[in-house]
Amino acid sequence: MDAFFVNVHILENPSDKGIPLAVGGKPGQRGVIASASYEARAKGVRSAMASSKALKLCPELKFVSSNRPMIRSSSAKVMEILARYGTLEKMSVDEAFVDLSLQKNPEALVKTILKRIKTETNLPSSAGLATSKLVAKIASDFEKPEGFTVVQPGTESKFLAPLEIRKMYGIGPKTASRLNSLGIEKCSDIVSIDIQKLLPIFGQYSVNLKNKAKGIDNRVVDPSPWIAKQQGTETTFESDIKEVKEVELALRELSAEVSDSIEQMGKSARTITIKIRWSDFTTITRQKTVPGEIHKSEDIYKVAKSLLYDNWEPGKPIRLLGVSASRLGVSDQQKLNLEFE
Repeated sequence: MDAFFVNVHILENPSDKGIPLAVGGKPGQRGVIASASYEARAKGVRSAMASSKALKLCPELKFVSSNRPMIRSSSAKVMEILARYGTLEKMSVDEAFVDLSLQKNPEALVKTILKRIKTETNLPSSAGLATSKLVAKIASDFEKPEGFTVVQPGTESKFLAPLEIRKMYGIGPKTASRLNSLGIEKCSDIVSIDIQKLLPIFGQYSVNLKNKAKGIDNRVVDPSPWIAKQQGTETTFESDIKEVKEVELALRELSAEVSDSIEQMGKSARTITIKIRWSDFTTITRQKTVPGEIHKSEDIYKVAKSLLYDNWEPGKPIRLLGVSASRLGVSDQQKLNLEFE
């Protein structure tokens, strides 16, 4: 889907169409952009960008809040449409793979799917058609918004060759940095380099890197239900906080949000993680795994609070605070009454 959160907002607020728009963040306050319209992107605004920086790049930027219930319902409608045409693997609220390998004319069918999504949901979308999930994902981002890129069988390596290595799934900043140290900038560089130069750094993963750069990806479309691996939330404070009462209050509110999220999923958690960003932008994450399953707000707060005081000295300014729950299980498993102070 194209700028999904933004376009869901426009469904209810059509007067905002065509203007620089950002979901998340607030003008005059700290925070980050969750999604930006293409008008905002043209001015340099990107998701995960600080609101203050976004406003400097685009002073006329309008900030709006996300409508989570409508995002979920719109996502469900899109996934229902996609599921009509083949095996569906949902990757997120706005992204999925569909297996069209048994279709006689998949290219024509994709065009039909894109039109049907627009007709039935009034939301724009893009698609990529290829012989593998890896290449199809990259192709789907190639001509946004409302684009459709086809990578013909046998042309995968040629298609990927000029692209920067970060475009490939699974290559993050650390891997990219290591590849850059070998003079590798583009996918074609991975294909051409002697694997013996990769092995000392990446070991057997070197073979995987070579295959990815050639567009070789044997993963099948997996229809198993998509389940979030974790649920979390964070807040950037308008001004740094450092007093015990305000820090604990913020932590309690975040814990309640996480509790609500996992309870709506019918889940409970074994691992709680906190994220702290200090005033100098240094950021730490710390986690604790408990012996049973928890989901109540108070229990999540107790674990988060113990992590907080293991890593924070009262009076030290905090810029951002976050709480997340992971290792999710069904909610009727063992629940703990935790005895943290």
